[in-house]
Amino acid sequence: MKEQDRVGHLTESLGYVLKQSAKALHLATEEVLRPFDLTVAQFSCLELLGRHPGLSNAELGRGAFVSRQSMNLVLRGLQQRGLVTRPDTVATGWARPTQLTPEGRAQLHAAAESVRKVEKRMISAIPEKRRVKLRKDLAACADAIAPTAR
Repeated sequence: MKEQDRVGHLTESLGYVLKQSAKALHLATEEVLRPFDLTVAQFSCLELLGRHPGLSNAELGRGAFVSRQSMNLVLRGLQQRGLVTRPDTVATGWARPTQLTPEGRAQLHAAAESVRKVEKRMISAIPEKRRVKLRKDLAACADAIAPTAR
């Protein structure tokens, strides 16, 4: 193979390293959520609702990086456990705003501490003075390839 035809080593690919990091974060987060009987998607849903009460199924799916259909399953499970509430019907439209119950808020607060510890452990490998720049650089990378609004 000619030098100009080589793509390069996989470990030199920024996308590959980002995926490795995301996977490691996901696995570590799954592990600390297990005692709370929560999945990463369920925790993400609770966290989004803690910050933005009343989000719809579609908004929660986008925020948690899962499909609308998957979020529907997540919400049903959380609702059955008494962690969220959704109205059976709405006066207009289709969106059913979701709210945390007091039990859901308590579960969120209890689990959030463990999840934050995972993130702190992850970023501890990076000198503090570089963390803000890394966050900005990663956001810029995401913005650079994000689909444009039509």
